[in-house]
Amino acid sequence: MVPTSSLNPSAHIDTFCRDRLPAEEDWPELLFELPELHYPARLNAGSELLDATIARYGPDRRALLAPEPSHVSWTYGELRDRATGVAAALTRELGVVPGNRVVLHGPNTPWLAAAWLGVLKAGAVAVTTAAMLRPGELATIGGLTCPAVALCDHRFAAALASAGITGMPIVPFGGDGPDDLAVRAARQGPFDDVPTSADDVALLACTSGTTGEPKVTMHFHRDLLAIADTFARHVVALRPDDLVTGTPPYAFTFGLGGLLVFPLRAGAAALLLERATSEELAEHVAAHRATALFTAPTAYRALAGDGRPERLASLRRCVSAGEPLPASVWHGFHAATGIRLIDGIGSTEMLHVFISAADADSRPGTTGRAVPGYRVDVVDDLGRSVPDGVPGHLVVRGPTGCRYLGGRRQREYVVHGWNRTGDIYVRDADGRYRFQARSDDMIITAGYNVAGPEVEQALQQHPSVADCAVVGTPDAERGHVVTAHVVLRPGDTATAAELQVFVKNLIAPYKYPRRIHFVDALPRSSTGKLQRSALREAV
Repeated sequence: MVPTSSLNPSAHIDTFCRDRLPAEEDWPELLFELPELHYPARLNAGSELLDATIARYGPDRRALLAPEPSHVSWTYGELRDRATGVAAALTRELGVVPGNRVVLHGPNTPWLAAAWLGVLKAGAVAVTTAAMLRPGELATIGGLTCPAVALCDHRFAAALASAGITGMPIVPFGGDGPDDLAVRAARQGPFDDVPTSADDVALLACTSGTTGEPKVTMHFHRDLLAIADTFARHVVALRPDDLVTGTPPYAFTFGLGGLLVFPLRAGAAALLLERATSEELAEHVAAHRATALFTAPTAYRALAGDGRPERLASLRRCVSAGEPLPASVWHGFHAATGIRLIDGIGSTEMLHVFISAADADSRPGTTGRAVPGYRVDVVDDLGRSVPDGVPGHLVVRGPTGCRYLGGRRQREYVVHGWNRTGDIYVRDADGRYRFQARSDDMIITAGYNVAGPEVEQALQQHPSVADCAVVGTPDAERGHVVTAHVVLRPGDTATAAELQVFVKNLIAPYKYPRRIHFVDALPRSSTGKLQRSALREAV
């Protein structure tokens, strides 16, 4: 275990974050077993992702692109100039000191990326918020993180202002006003990046729970490099000539890693999309010849079924996360494109993916193995390892780990030095891990345990089913019953009875959905994650 007392001397003048690290005895055990995870004591992730990459590959490589209407294309040198200008403007004009929190608000654009990197170069702490958040949600995040200033896409400045976060001036970017961040950055002279400690907090990320107050996770400068030097390096294996694109916003760590940290660490480029339907996503891939894609299983299902796989011909690496990847989606995408999807499980608490598999090692229906640098196990309620084939709680440890701001609810996630993810998994005899359910998605009905995702995978094999979700709903006799919400393919007329018989023939009959509701669409977040709580409340 790495206690807080062993941390390197901080460069933060504002000690808000270090003062609010969890208690030493509540930290997870951290592992730095790979040589590439041995970082120097002084480390600024913004410097490493830009200046160190430029030192390897030069400043003239393309770094960030954006499609119409902006048609932005920045080289690494141009991105560094803008990010360094942002850092200087924060420090000299806006009074930001190392350790201050800076809210970043807006969709994925090159200027949001430059602002994020500039915050790190200035030694401040990034708090990135998604463009779709409402004022009340933004006010909650502001109350938890106490930001000194906000850098905001000019189109969303009014919405952020309506959140009424006390003492937080808002600086717009992406516009043409005299106070725009671009104008401020352009008039700055040379700036020396703040020599932060490797274990100074670099970002605060809010969990994307669907109910209740979000938990705020704390991640160090070294953590940002660790996710690139484990999952991205050993599994995704990005190359300097790659062009990466995808749908998750930077506010979610899946998007932050896949669409900013990973390509910059590899010397690759990123095509940033503010939003994209599956149709638009395929068009952007084809138009720009993107080679790597990060998105959710729902998008891969739609891409596989549109009948025009030639638009995806340039892709070589496709990463799925955010929710479990059904085997039917894996097979459908592989049949359409020849690409073996890279599945992965991660969490905001762990920062990114820690179980995955690629290429010949991938097996449809399993998430994969521990990513190099991480260890995982399946345990019972008392924390004891369970045999292969027996469901249990998934636990993980590695170079990243859970640190909740203020330590609130820390002991719910960190148990005996392990990060307990809230997922039920089974380990196969060959060491692969297979998802069963979220702990709160396990349905107990008439004394039986039924994993909702298992029933979903059975339903998804029926040719009439376009999408589905399974939850438990209260029942006077059984406690709960298995209830399926099903979206049929256009023109299909399958009946509930037909689907029930189909499921009974695939899995144990007691698992079949006793209730089936046909719906036009399932409630999903902007990143495609299924919102099961909304389904439970709807019945």
